[in-house]
Amino acid sequence: MPRAPSSQSPPPRIRIERPGPAVDGGRAAVKRTAGDVLAVYADVFRDGHDTLRAVARFRPAGEEAWRESPLRPVDAHEQGVRWEGELQLDDTLGDWTWHVLAWVDRFATWRHEIDRKHAAGQEDLSGELSEGVLILRDAARNAEGAARRRIEEAAALLEGPDARPEVALDPDLAAILADHPDRAEQAAGESLPVQVDPVIARFGSWYELFPRSFGGLKGATEQVPRLAELGFDVLYFPPIHPIGLKNRKGRNNTLVAGPDDPGSPYAIGDASGGHTAVHAELGTIEDVDRLVSVLDDHGMKLALDFAIQCSADHPWLTEHPEWFNRRPDGTLKYAENPPKKYQDIYNVDFACEDWEGLWQALLDVVRFWIDHGVRVFRVDNPHTKPIPFWEWLLAEVRKTDPDVIFLAEAFTRRRVMQALAKAGYQQSYTYFTWKNASWELRDYFTELAHSGEQEYFRPNAFVNTPDILSEELQHGGPNAFPVRAVLAATLSPSWGVYSGFENFEHTAVKPHSEEYLDSEKYEAHDRRLDGPLLPLIGTLNRARRDNPALQHLGDLRFLDTRNEALVAYVKRREDNVVITVVNVDPHTAQEGLVEIPHDLGLPGTYTVTDLLSVERFDWHQGGNYVRLVPGERAAHVLRVDTR
Repeated sequence: MPRAPSSQSPPPRIRIERPGPAVDGGRAAVKRTAGDVLAVYADVFRDGHDTLRAVARFRPAGEEAWRESPLRPVDAHEQGVRWEGELQLDDTLGDWTWHVLAWVDRFATWRHEIDRKHAAGQEDLSGELSEGVLILRDAARNAEGAARRRIEEAAALLEGPDARPEVALDPDLAAILADHPDRAEQAAGESLPVQVDPVIARFGSWYELFPRSFGGLKGATEQVPRLAELGFDVLYFPPIHPIGLKNRKGRNNTLVAGPDDPGSPYAIGDASGGHTAVHAELGTIEDVDRLVSVLDDHGMKLALDFAIQCSADHPWLTEHPEWFNRRPDGTLKYAENPPKKYQDIYNVDFACEDWEGLWQALLDVVRFWIDHGVRVFRVDNPHTKPIPFWEWLLAEVRKTDPDVIFLAEAFTRRRVMQALAKAGYQQSYTYFTWKNASWELRDYFTELAHSGEQEYFRPNAFVNTPDILSEELQHGGPNAFPVRAVLAATLSPSWGVYSGFENFEHTAVKPHSEEYLDSEKYEAHDRRLDGPLLPLIGTLNRARRDNPALQHLGDLRFLDTRNEALVAYVKRREDNVVITVVNVDPHTAQEGLVEIPHDLGLPGTYTVTDLLSVERFDWHQGGNYVRLVPGERAAHVLRVDTR
């Protein structure tokens, strides 16, 4: 209901509406990374013709003083309704807030009136000039030193018998008053949240491996220099905890394990410990500390899998039986995701009576690994846990460790994936692995970049995972692998590779399955970083690091190719422009014309450098001929050289 006027003053007449960017009206935070510029806007207006001024005020949590950045009307008139501005965020991580503050600029309003009447030839402006005296006297109270003296001098001139309109119209006086506004009839808009994360939340290259296939934690540590040389930023491990014995899975997910079968690392826990223990065959917690230190030396981070599930041997089943949901006959129900069955694991019961104790225990697990230098968590199946739990846990971590990021492994309904991102997840898996046709890629990445999702949903495009061997990789042959690598690395600011991809591993356990034959989830392999695709992967990662355009999503624009087997797109970041053209047909050579529209702002003619081959070509506005042959050239990644 409208509020009644107070005895002090009438309600403010300035309206501040539709501020943004905002997610769900401000119920969830817009996401940015350290050092970003946040472009903001709002509709700011008032009845009548008074001149308005507006700023955006912003600050990180815990900071008392507000920072301010001016807003400007975006149309040609001083009384524009839509106002825009930019907030320069610094390296302070965590939760920020901002809002619009607007006021009537009494001096500018008065000056505009004097200007119009003087221009119209009105001679007697004594009444108007006397009003200006009061305005200037009030403004002088907000100024000091030379500025205050200049304002007081102007007020004195307007009081005297020789008062003239030219005093009010002096541009130098107007500039001083603009710097010392009295902010009459001030009004504040609603506060909106911003989540500021480290850059790795937006941009990074991930490599996933099972430590047991590389000789344990020490063997994995030995791979770090090579991974850093290849341009990877994150080394990601599936769970490294002890593995239960009861109902242990055998090779290829068989129900009975052989005596030498190591079991699935997702069946967490045995008599030696649970989520804060390290599998003895992999190493010790000291080995984890050593790995983190070596990664640090190479500018990389360790990502650990946070899988909220327990084997039948996990200590929690005996220490906290109340955290698990039992049937009326007392038995526990193992986890299922039809048609998949996980007889070796049990889910915790988030609806148990001691749910607060369970939540705290899970937060304690995360904090344990944070204390050992882990700054990235990939969360297994977060969509099967309560979203309010994630809102709480992620907020608690941000309070103390805002440099920690979480990746949601949720291949589920789109709204659920979006809800997890709004809950605070810094990154999310995507549907990329199932988007192969050019029209699918255009539709999906246009949605990610331009539908509003880009304000809070950060994609991480993995080309494969231990659970996902796509049909494109199964049946496309070796030529499909570079296609998928180029697409993931150039479309998404964050992308990931699971080991084996670089060796063209493509055999499924059975027809129409996305499970690998002889999956590493159930057995150890003898791995080496020696795959034939690694040189391309390294080249892509160098291109990403050298070109800011490939480190962002919002400037993505698809281009016409006159051939549906070719997908082309351009990314721009200031003066860095990269055009990518990919043949999505891994079997047949394709040719077409890549159309560079005039409104892209590129010169009529220019040279481009292919970042994959270092060749140079002449390009121009209009159609540019391209021919891509599988096995010879999967794509062009062209940096525009306009200087």
